[in-house]
Amino acid sequence: MDKIRPVYDWVYRIFLFICKILLIADILITSYAVLGRYVPFIKDPAWSEEVVLTLMSYMAVLSAALAIRRGAHIRMTAFDPYLPKKLLKALDILADVAVLALSLIMLVSGWNYATTLGGRGTYVSMPWLSRFWMYFPIPLAGLAMFVFEIEALYNHLKGILLKEEKN
Repeated sequence: MDKIRPVYDWVYRIFLFICKILLIADILITSYAVLGRYVPFIKDPAWSEEVVLTLMSYMAVLSAALAIRRGAHIRMTAFDPYLPKKLLKALDILADVAVLALSLIMLVSGWNYATTLGGRGTYVSMPWLSRFWMYFPIPLAGLAMFVFEIEALYNHLKGILLKEEKN
């Protein structure tokens, strides 16, 4: 697994780049929509609100997947100093397994939802665009979470196994 760390780094950078592009697009579209409301010669596009909300949903779930790799998720650590180290490691692994299960649920159920319900509808302001793209962030984030959670689980298990080998 350590040999494919550069692949994980590359995937992380790609998802981070996508989030940055989505944020820039969000800011530009929102700025244009606001200008369109207050500046008479700029037309306010009807599609701006739906596109901005869709881009925000992509950013929210993808950035949550990125937080898994950095270990930056919100977690309860108030009792950590009072718990035995072995219990903390076991709880970390249990949390990894739970997030891994969630990522698989997001991937499978999200894909089913995006292809069935999302595939049948269209955006109100853009009838030519399938709502698949509105629901696609869930399976995409499930995939990203799965990839990054496998690495986190491996790192937790490696930390435990290496310490046992040293003893």
